[in-house]
Amino acid sequence: MSRDNPITDFLDRSGLLVIDGGLATELERRGYDLNDELWSAHLLIDDPDAIYQVHRDYLLAGADCIISASYQATIEGFMGKGVDEEGAEELLCKAVQIALDARDDFWSYQSNRQGRIRPLVAASIGPYGAALADGSEYTGDYDLDEDGLYDFHKRRWQILSRTRADILACETIPSYPETKALVRLITETPDRYAWICFSCQDNRRINDGTPIARCIQEIVGLNQVAAVGINCTAPRFILGLIDEIKANSSKPIIVYPNSGEHFEPDTREWLGQAAPDNFAQASKSWRSKGAQLIGGCCRTGPEHISQIRELLLPKSI
Repeated sequence: MSRDNPITDFLDRSGLLVIDGGLATELERRGYDLNDELWSAHLLIDDPDAIYQVHRDYLLAGADCIISASYQATIEGFMGKGVDEEGAEELLCKAVQIALDARDDFWSYQSNRQGRIRPLVAASIGPYGAALADGSEYTGDYDLDEDGLYDFHKRRWQILSRTRADILACETIPSYPETKALVRLITETPDRYAWICFSCQDNRRINDGTPIARCIQEIVGLNQVAAVGINCTAPRFILGLIDEIKANSSKPIIVYPNSGEHFEPDTREWLGQAAPDNFAQASKSWRSKGAQLIGGCCRTGPEHISQIRELLLPKSI
């Protein structure tokens, strides 16, 4: 392969890589209105500096990897906002470039390099359900089969794989056919590393009801899958899911669950409470179970990530 596995240095040095926290929900917490089919991606058009600032704050909080604002971004979605096709492709690349700029600016200060490895940028590839903006990423109940999902993902995959992102992040995957479609794209891009994270309904099944063990079996033989795991899932399910992954794969395990609140798609509201200190304590148990890449998803913020780093990494690392 022409590229080295980007997570290796982190795991060799400390056994842990800290992922960032939620992007869109952190933007909402800061007062930005994301009631839009593009969600956080519409700020790529309206206010890209807001995205940059969140990336920067996660790096300052201790994140070793920040994830681009391309989760809900698609060519079709941008064109639906009046952007032409070329401009839509540029916006996809812009999502990665903003993260790269934030990382490179952060790294340009010597004081930020103390005890750190240069952070990574992951290009987010969200599920088909995110583009539909109808909550179906929480169910995996799609109107497309594997071939249709492959066709949906292919163009965005090709665009993002040509950027300078360090790794591709397949996130919040709720569907077994979508898993197989992404495996096909990963296989067709042998010079690119990716991680795959599933969203799950309990401690053994992804959101469409498929046992996560079955999904892992599709992935385990792919060398360019750098890590496999869970995101956008309730913290209470993580320990059981880690056990399921460990029983079926020796790949590094990545977990970045939601804060503990739960989302109601019908009302588009988050219910429950989130406490950064409780989340950080939970991350300690995920680490003890075997997770090596740990962060947060929806409703987590820089404070959650700061506490994870402080708790899990020695000061000298």
